[in-house]
Amino acid sequence: MARTNPDLDSLTDDELLDMRLCDLRLQINGTPLEQKLEQLNQELLTRGIRFRPHYWLSDDWYSPDDIPGIAIPFYLAHPRLARLERKQLLEVEGGTHQWCMKILRHEAGHAIDTAYGLYRQRNYRQVFGNPQAPYPDHYQPKPSSRDFVLHLEMWYAQAHPVEDFAETFAVWLRPGSRWKTRYHNWPAIQKLKAVDEMMRTIQEKKPVQTSRKTIDSLSRIRRTLRTHYERKRLHYGLDYPSIYDNDLRKLFSNDAAHKRNPTAAAFLNKIRGELRRSVARWTGEYSYTIDQVVQEMIERCRRLQLRLGDHPEETKRDAIILVAVRTTSFLHEGRHRFTL
Repeated sequence: MARTNPDLDSLTDDELLDMRLCDLRLQINGTPLEQKLEQLNQELLTRGIRFRPHYWLSDDWYSPDDIPGIAIPFYLAHPRLARLERKQLLEVEGGTHQWCMKILRHEAGHAIDTAYGLYRQRNYRQVFGNPQAPYPDHYQPKPSSRDFVLHLEMWYAQAHPVEDFAETFAVWLRPGSRWKTRYHNWPAIQKLKAVDEMMRTIQEKKPVQTSRKTIDSLSRIRRTLRTHYERKRLHYGLDYPSIYDNDLRKLFSNDAAHKRNPTAAAFLNKIRGELRRSVARWTGEYSYTIDQVVQEMIERCRRLQLRLGDHPEETKRDAIILVAVRTTSFLHEGRHRFTL
């Protein structure tokens, strides 16, 4: 007798965490993911690219070496699992339509790079660097650099030559990106023009790599969700020491007397635009840079479970000062973990 799909909505968090990933019995068809993949395929077609990556559910986002496909994290295939993901890791990577499409375009860049062997071309190496260079454990981005496009957070194009290509492709692919205007006075425009030319040359060609294999498809992953999240939290906890914690504990509160106050993360989110504008005016730094600092502070506030104290206006003033100080420190000393 065939097994029936579990009713995930009826399960408690503990019951879900005790399930193996392979027993979730999820699929892409019939979920909102299907519409997003159709949108990606249409974007590729509009750009004259006939190749279509193949997609499967796994435990994370990635496009494997030598396989022109895209693995998509399982939690995006069911809203109950997305809620559990947020509770376990405090965010849902790719959880909004816009965020999901940004990641899909990036991963499509990897898949097309593999499908057509673009990384073997001399021009690729001249423009983006050596694709066979070792991936770093860490990378130290230069936020003010205009040699790279801006797409995913943390200046991800600077992490490695193949990430530079995938990020450039994603900017080129996005409908309405106006990359010729936005990047016209940046050195990165040469990378966008190179991608534009590469895509024209493959329009009538068949892929050289057509493997439909999958790596770590969900049906083969036998560890439980509990183990999955324990490993992820351990990874993030060890690899992301925060430089903000002491300052944030001074700025906000974890006193029981303030347990009914808004969370510090919610407060920072509310004033995020004002923080960005004020610090940009004071420091002259790029708004995107400032926003990354604010985002890291928000994430640390969530992990520390901090809340707003008794003086919101004073806290807002001090938050502006802290973001300005940390932005300067981040630009000259910050170092970011290579993650995707």
